[in-house]
Amino acid sequence: MTTMQINGSETGTVRLFHLDLPPEAVERYTTQAGTGEYPLQYGLGATRLRPAFVDVVAIRDLGDMSLSAYLAEAYQLAGADFRDMRPRIDALQGHVVVLPSQAFDHVAQELTVASPLRWIGTFHEEPARGRGPTPRSKAARSRPAGDTADKVPSDGRMPPLAMIALGVLVVLVIGWLVLGLT
Repeated sequence: MTTMQINGSETGTVRLFHLDLPPEAVERYTTQAGTGEYPLQYGLGATRLRPAFVDVVAIRDLGDMSLSAYLAEAYQLAGADFRDMRPRIDALQGHVVVLPSQAFDHVAQELTVASPLRWIGTFHEEPARGRGPTPRSKAARSRPAGDTADKVPSDGRMPPLAMIALGVLVVLVIGWLVLGLT
């Protein structure tokens, strides 16, 4: 039995488990029943597990793609720890369960992983990189005094105070026209 701590605030972490079950038993084990029974959650010893984020992979369904290539592509895994484990990951057969951080619903918990699950590794997603080089000019790093870029809604809507002022102005003009014409 393997135990591990899940930090409720973690992001970008992916845990890989081998599932040692015959193919016909995998769906029943990894699917939450309408009655609330969830064998996968029990096998992990998890307090909270979100089925929408559980990825069960039948390795044979990947075809020519290796499991490590799938993980690298689908979860942006690329660190040294992942590269070192690629041969072991690619040697797996049958089914695996991939659990990204979101699967634990941001709840701190201790897992007690039991058979038929076997923990293979915990990996970290590659952080997102900017789309281009970092701007170097002084103008790109600072805003001019009095810049209101953050104060004006970007969707083209008029700010609430401007709408009130415009309403008051319209009432005054209509009142002046009505009083001035009589």
